[in-house]
Amino acid sequence: MQAQRKRFIGGNWKSNNTLAKSLELVDSVVNKLEFDNLDVVVSPVSLHIVPIQQAIKNNVQVALQNIGHKGFGAFTGELSFEHVKDLKINWVILGHSERRRTPEISESEEFIANKAVLAINNGLSVIFCIGETIQEMEAKETQAVLEKQLKPLVDQVKDWSKVVIAYEPVWAIGTGKTATPEYAEEIHANIRKLLPDQSIRILYGGSVTKDNAAVLIGQPNIDGFLVGGASLKEDFIHIVNACK
Repeated sequence: MQAQRKRFIGGNWKSNNTLAKSLELVDSVVNKLEFDNLDVVVSPVSLHIVPIQQAIKNNVQVALQNIGHKGFGAFTGELSFEHVKDLKINWVILGHSERRRTPEISESEEFIANKAVLAINNGLSVIFCIGETIQEMEAKETQAVLEKQLKPLVDQVKDWSKVVIAYEPVWAIGTGKTATPEYAEEIHANIRKLLPDQSIRILYGGSVTKDNAAVLIGQPNIDGFLVGGASLKEDFIHIVNACK
């Protein structure tokens, strides 16, 4: 870990929990987090954002799990950057494989990058997700896939202080399979070569647990985590503690 890169831990709650259950999670986990010189962000269901914000008692921030591709207007069902800023939400997750790879959604590289640029240009910060499938990894196409996913963003972004990259191999998300520390470090180092600013933080995501967090965060190019299932339970406390 290089001193100039502040560690970042994100918890993506995805489409889970009733409001009561999420408020319980804030009380039992989120509000028990003690940290300094870290960014910690949790991302609940958008309907729950306001009461979750109000329930958080420490410096944990909230992120939206997606954002619309335009501002205010006739876009039924979309949340615009104006809505997000109005609620004083600073972060949004974009490019998650569940939006890239789910056939009914199938967001393209260009569409995702355009949404990210719109968000950044309007004062929001973006957790930008990239990652390869098991088939792409086995075909040794990982670097080409990641470069393809990143290029539309690299071509457009001017202010990289508002971007965090999350490398999430699709084959490791929710499967219990985790990239080895050596593999994750190699990929993170290769991603860094594609970025114009070496201070950009790169996170690892994909079955991060309280048991593997310490060894993963010990790798020089891994600056934190985007955590899925483990962010929904007390394990998240241990993961944050491993990054302190």
